[in-house]
Amino acid sequence: MQGLQDGYLAEYRSLKLTRDSEGVLVAEFHSNDGPCTFTAQDHTEFVDAFYRIAQDRANKIVILTGAGGEFIPYIDFSSFGNVADPGVWSQVHDEGVQLLENMANIRVPVIAAIEGRAHVHSEYALLASVIVAAEGATFHDVPHFAGGIVPGDGIFTIWSYRAGAGRAEAFLLNPQPLTARTAHEWGVVSEVVPNGKALRRAQELAELYLKAPEVTRRNTRVHFMQPLKERIVREVGYGLALEGASAADLVKSMQAKSEPVARKGKSA
Repeated sequence: MQGLQDGYLAEYRSLKLTRDSEGVLVAEFHSNDGPCTFTAQDHTEFVDAFYRIAQDRANKIVILTGAGGEFIPYIDFSSFGNVADPGVWSQVHDEGVQLLENMANIRVPVIAAIEGRAHVHSEYALLASVIVAAEGATFHDVPHFAGGIVPGDGIFTIWSYRAGAGRAEAFLLNPQPLTARTAHEWGVVSEVVPNGKALRRAQELAELYLKAPEVTRRNTRVHFMQPLKERIVREVGYGLALEGASAADLVKSMQAKSEPVARKGKSA
Protein backbone atom coordinates (compact mmCIF):
# COMPACT_ATOMS: atom_id res chain seq x y z
CA MET A 1 0.00 0.00 0.00
CA GLN A 2 2.91 2.41 0.56
CA GLY A 3 3.92 2.94 -3.05
CA LEU A 4 3.94 1.67 -6.60
CA GLN A 5 6.93 0.40 -8.54
CA ASP A 6 9.43 3.16 -9.29
CA GLY A 7 9.85 2.17 -12.94
CA TYR A 8 7.65 4.98 -14.22
CA LEU A 9 10.07 7.60 -12.90
CA ALA A 10 12.32 7.13 -15.94
CA GLU A 11 9.67 6.56 -18.60
CA TYR A 12 8.96 10.06 -19.91
CA ARG A 13 10.94 11.86 -22.59
CA SER A 14 10.30 15.41 -21.37
CA LEU A 15 9.61 14.97 -17.67
CA LYS A 16 12.56 14.15 -15.43
CA LEU A 17 11.31 12.62 -12.17
CA THR A 18 13.61 12.36 -9.17
CA ARG A 19 12.55 11.48 -5.63
CA ASP A 20 14.64 11.82 -2.50
CA SER A 21 14.67 9.62 0.58
CA GLU A 22 11.97 11.76 2.24
CA GLY A 23 9.56 11.24 -0.64
CA VAL A 24 9.91 14.69 -2.23
CA LEU A 25 9.39 14.21 -5.97
CA VAL A 26 10.81 16.84 -8.32
CA ALA A 27 9.10 16.83 -11.73
CA GLU A 28 11.26 18.80 -14.17
CA PHE A 29 9.98 19.75 -17.63
CA HIS A 30 12.80 19.61 -20.18
CA SER A 31 13.85 18.87 -23.75
CA ASN A 32 17.17 17.01 -23.94
CA ASP A 33 17.98 18.35 -20.45
CA GLY A 34 17.48 21.95 -21.61
CA PRO A 35 14.46 24.26 -21.70
CA CYS A 36 11.26 22.44 -22.62
CA THR A 37 9.72 22.71 -26.08
CA PHE A 38 6.24 21.27 -25.54
CA THR A 39 5.13 18.72 -28.17
CA ALA A 40 2.19 16.47 -28.97
CA GLN A 41 4.15 13.51 -27.61
CA ASP A 42 4.53 15.35 -24.30
CA HIS A 43 0.80 16.09 -24.28
CA THR A 44 0.18 12.34 -24.50
CA GLU A 45 2.88 11.21 -22.08
CA PHE A 46 2.08 13.75 -19.36
CA VAL A 47 -1.43 12.30 -19.00
CA ASP A 48 0.08 9.02 -17.88
CA ALA A 49 2.90 10.64 -15.91
CA PHE A 50 0.68 12.71 -13.67
CA TYR A 51 -1.81 9.88 -13.21
CA ARG A 52 0.97 7.69 -11.89
CA ILE A 53 2.47 10.47 -9.77
CA ALA A 54 -0.93 10.99 -8.16
CA GLN A 55 -1.41 7.26 -7.52
CA ASP A 56 2.01 6.65 -5.98
CA ARG A 57 1.77 7.05 -2.21
CA ALA A 58 5.56 7.05 -1.97
CA ASN A 59 5.36 10.63 -3.24
CA LYS A 60 4.97 12.79 -0.12
CA ILE A 61 5.46 16.22 -1.74
CA VAL A 62 5.60 17.16 -5.46
CA ILE A 63 7.66 20.05 -6.84
CA LEU A 64 7.07 21.21 -10.43
CA THR A 65 9.94 23.02 -12.16
CA GLY A 66 11.75 23.34 -15.49
CA ALA A 67 15.24 22.81 -16.85
CA GLY A 68 17.74 25.34 -18.15
CA GLY A 69 16.45 28.26 -16.11
CA GLU A 70 13.00 28.10 -17.72
CA PHE A 71 9.61 26.53 -16.90
CA ILE A 72 8.02 25.82 -20.31
CA PRO A 73 9.09 28.51 -22.81
CA TYR A 74 8.30 26.98 -26.21
CA ILE A 75 5.77 24.87 -28.11
CA ASP A 76 6.11 22.90 -31.35
CA PHE A 77 2.74 23.51 -33.03
CA SER A 78 3.58 21.35 -36.04
CA SER A 79 3.91 18.23 -33.87
CA PHE A 80 0.14 18.23 -33.29
CA GLY A 81 -0.56 17.60 -36.97
CA ASN A 82 -3.76 18.70 -38.70
CA VAL A 83 -5.84 20.10 -35.86
CA ALA A 84 -8.75 20.61 -38.29
CA ASP A 85 -9.10 16.82 -38.44
CA PRO A 86 -11.80 15.76 -35.94
CA GLY A 87 -9.84 12.63 -35.07
CA VAL A 88 -6.71 14.62 -34.25
CA TRP A 89 -8.61 17.13 -32.13
CA SER A 90 -10.54 14.37 -30.35
CA GLN A 91 -7.24 13.09 -28.99
CA VAL A 92 -6.05 16.61 -28.05
CA HIS A 93 -9.39 17.24 -26.34
CA ASP A 94 -9.39 14.04 -24.31
CA GLU A 95 -5.75 14.31 -23.28
CA GLY A 96 -6.17 17.96 -22.31
CA VAL A 97 -9.03 17.17 -19.96
CA GLN A 98 -7.35 14.09 -18.50
CA LEU A 99 -4.01 15.82 -17.94
CA LEU A 100 -5.46 18.65 -15.85
CA GLU A 101 -7.72 16.29 -13.91
CA ASN A 102 -4.75 14.03 -13.17
CA MET A 103 -2.65 16.95 -11.94
CA ALA A 104 -5.54 18.18 -9.80
CA ASN A 105 -5.85 14.68 -8.36
CA ILE A 106 -2.34 14.74 -6.86
CA ARG A 107 -3.25 14.30 -3.21
CA VAL A 108 -0.11 15.68 -1.58
CA PRO A 109 1.14 19.28 -1.38
CA VAL A 110 2.35 20.57 -4.75
CA ILE A 111 4.85 23.43 -5.04
CA ALA A 112 5.83 25.12 -8.32
CA ALA A 113 9.35 26.53 -8.61
CA ILE A 114 9.38 28.94 -11.56
CA GLU A 115 12.50 30.32 -13.19
CA GLY A 116 12.46 32.14 -16.51
CA ARG A 117 9.52 31.77 -18.87
CA ALA A 118 6.28 30.03 -18.02
CA HIS A 119 4.94 30.93 -21.47
CA VAL A 120 3.32 27.63 -22.46
CA HIS A 121 0.81 25.82 -20.21
CA SER A 122 1.40 28.14 -17.30
CA GLU A 123 -1.79 26.63 -15.86
CA TYR A 124 0.28 23.59 -14.90
CA ALA A 125 2.17 25.81 -12.45
CA LEU A 126 -1.08 27.29 -11.14
CA LEU A 127 -2.30 23.81 -10.21
CA ALA A 128 0.28 23.92 -7.42
CA SER A 129 -0.94 25.11 -4.05
CA VAL A 130 2.14 27.33 -3.67
CA ILE A 131 4.18 29.03 -6.40
CA VAL A 132 7.71 30.25 -5.74
CA ALA A 133 8.93 32.43 -8.61
CA ALA A 134 12.33 33.93 -9.31
CA GLU A 135 12.54 37.69 -9.84
CA GLY A 136 13.11 37.22 -13.56
CA ALA A 137 10.26 34.76 -14.08
CA THR A 138 7.43 35.69 -16.45
CA PHE A 139 4.04 34.20 -17.20
CA HIS A 140 2.54 34.33 -20.69
CA ASP A 141 0.13 32.54 -23.02
CA VAL A 142 1.93 32.11 -26.33
CA PRO A 143 -0.24 29.37 -27.94
CA HIS A 144 -3.78 30.76 -27.84
CA PHE A 145 -5.46 34.11 -28.62
CA ALA A 146 -2.33 35.72 -30.07
CA GLY A 147 -2.00 32.72 -32.37
CA GLY A 148 -5.64 32.73 -33.42
CA ILE A 149 -7.28 30.13 -31.20
CA VAL A 150 -9.47 30.13 -28.10
CA PRO A 151 -7.67 29.79 -24.73
CA GLY A 152 -9.99 26.93 -23.82
CA ASP A 153 -7.64 24.23 -22.54
CA GLY A 154 -8.02 25.20 -18.88
CA ILE A 155 -5.75 28.23 -18.84
CA PHE A 156 -8.74 30.58 -18.41
CA THR A 157 -10.39 28.35 -15.81
CA ILE A 158 -7.28 28.15 -13.66
CA TRP A 159 -6.03 31.72 -14.10
CA SER A 160 -9.49 33.08 -13.31
CA TYR A 161 -9.65 30.90 -10.20
CA ARG A 162 -6.27 32.14 -8.97
CA ALA A 163 -6.27 35.77 -10.16
CA GLY A 164 -9.92 36.66 -10.79
CA ALA A 165 -11.92 36.55 -14.01
CA GLY A 166 -11.30 40.17 -15.03
CA ARG A 167 -7.54 39.88 -14.75
CA ALA A 168 -7.54 36.51 -16.50
CA GLU A 169 -9.63 37.80 -19.42
CA ALA A 170 -7.41 40.86 -19.94
CA PHE A 171 -4.26 38.73 -19.64
CA LEU A 172 -5.47 36.19 -22.21
CA LEU A 173 -7.03 38.66 -24.68
CA ASN A 174 -3.87 40.80 -24.82
CA PRO A 175 -1.20 38.27 -23.92
CA GLN A 176 1.97 39.97 -22.73
CA PRO A 177 4.61 38.65 -20.35
CA LEU A 178 3.45 39.05 -16.75
CA THR A 179 6.26 39.59 -14.26
CA ALA A 180 6.69 37.56 -11.10
CA ARG A 181 6.12 40.74 -9.07
CA THR A 182 2.79 41.44 -10.76
CA ALA A 183 1.74 37.80 -10.38
CA HIS A 184 2.60 38.15 -6.69
CA GLU A 185 0.46 41.29 -6.43
CA TRP A 186 -2.39 39.33 -8.04
CA GLY A 187 -2.07 36.60 -5.42
CA VAL A 188 -0.96 33.97 -7.95
CA VAL A 189 2.68 33.77 -6.83
CA SER A 190 3.28 33.11 -3.13
CA GLU A 191 6.92 34.19 -2.92
CA VAL A 192 9.40 36.01 -5.15
CA VAL A 193 13.03 35.00 -4.65
CA PRO A 194 16.36 35.86 -6.30
CA ASN A 195 17.04 34.28 -9.67
CA GLY A 196 18.33 30.74 -9.39
CA LYS A 197 16.82 30.22 -5.92
CA ALA A 198 13.26 29.08 -6.70
CA LEU A 199 13.89 25.34 -6.51
CA ARG A 200 15.89 25.62 -3.29
CA ARG A 201 13.12 27.64 -1.66
CA ALA A 202 10.55 25.07 -2.83
CA GLN A 203 12.65 22.34 -1.24
CA GLU A 204 12.75 24.32 2.03
CA LEU A 205 8.96 24.55 1.98
CA ALA A 206 8.75 20.82 1.30
CA GLU A 207 10.87 20.16 4.40
CA LEU A 208 8.47 22.31 6.41
CA TYR A 209 5.36 20.57 5.08
CA LEU A 210 6.84 17.15 5.83
CA LYS A 211 6.66 17.96 9.54
CA ALA A 212 2.86 17.63 9.39
CA PRO A 213 1.29 14.16 9.68
CA GLU A 214 0.83 12.43 6.33
CA VAL A 215 -2.96 12.24 6.44
CA THR A 216 -3.08 15.92 7.34
CA ARG A 217 -0.85 16.80 4.37
CA ARG A 218 -2.89 14.72 1.97
CA ASN A 219 -6.29 15.85 3.16
CA THR A 220 -5.28 19.51 3.19
CA ARG A 221 -4.31 19.32 -0.49
CA VAL A 222 -7.57 17.52 -1.28
CA HIS A 223 -9.57 20.17 0.60
CA PHE A 224 -7.78 23.08 -1.06
CA MET A 225 -8.17 21.60 -4.57
CA GLN A 226 -11.83 20.59 -4.46
CA PRO A 227 -13.34 23.91 -5.67
CA LEU A 228 -10.85 24.12 -8.55
CA LYS A 229 -11.36 20.46 -9.47
CA GLU A 230 -15.09 21.12 -9.76
CA ARG A 231 -14.44 23.97 -12.18
CA ILE A 232 -12.02 21.88 -14.23
CA VAL A 233 -14.62 19.13 -14.60
CA ARG A 234 -17.36 21.61 -15.55
CA GLU A 235 -15.43 23.89 -17.88
CA VAL A 236 -12.38 22.38 -19.56
CA GLY A 237 -14.08 19.86 -21.84
CA TYR A 238 -16.37 22.61 -23.15
CA GLY A 239 -13.47 25.04 -23.48
CA LEU A 240 -11.44 22.54 -25.49
CA ALA A 241 -14.41 21.98 -27.81
CA LEU A 242 -14.52 25.73 -28.49
CA GLU A 243 -10.75 25.77 -28.95
CA GLY A 244 -10.98 22.90 -31.44
CA ALA A 245 -13.55 24.75 -33.54
CA SER A 246 -11.35 27.84 -33.60
CA ALA A 247 -8.28 25.76 -34.52
CA ALA A 248 -10.19 24.22 -37.45
CA ASP A 249 -11.31 27.67 -38.60
CA LEU A 250 -7.74 28.96 -38.36
CA VAL A 251 -6.50 26.11 -40.56
CA LYS A 252 -9.30 26.81 -43.04
CA SER A 253 -8.46 30.51 -43.26
CA MET A 254 -4.74 29.76 -43.71
CA GLN A 255 -5.54 27.33 -46.52
CA ALA A 256 -7.79 29.91 -48.19
CA LYS A 257 -4.99 32.47 -48.15
CA SER A 258 -2.57 30.03 -49.75
CA GLU A 259 -4.93 28.85 -52.52
CA PRO A 260 -4.72 32.01 -54.72
CA VAL A 261 -0.94 31.74 -54.66
CA ALA A 262 -1.13 28.08 -55.69
CA ARG A 263 -3.59 28.84 -58.52
CA LYS A 264 -1.40 31.70 -59.75
CA GLY A 265 1.57 29.35 -59.88
CA LYS A 266 -0.37 26.82 -61.98
CA SER A 267 -1.52 29.44 -64.52
CA ALA A 268 1.94 30.94 -65.01
